[in-house]
Amino acid sequence: MKINRIYQPRNPQFWLMVAFNVLSWVLGWITHTMSLNLVGSLLITGFAIGNAVMGAWLAWRLVNS
Repeated sequence: MKINRIYQPRNPQFWLMVAFNVLSWVLGWITHTMSLNLVGSLLITGFAIGNAVMGAWLAWRLVNS
């Protein structure tokens, strides 16, 4: 398993992985910087975790392809 196989700019899965990871970072930043109520904070945190999981899954697919 080689980590350098993740970088595949011609593969659409690579760009989806990048988008998911950037969106996870943005959602995490929003959770930490803005004062949200419990429901809003849990909702945004759930989306951030979901995006991170999807990004990791796409990275795994890129490495193993």
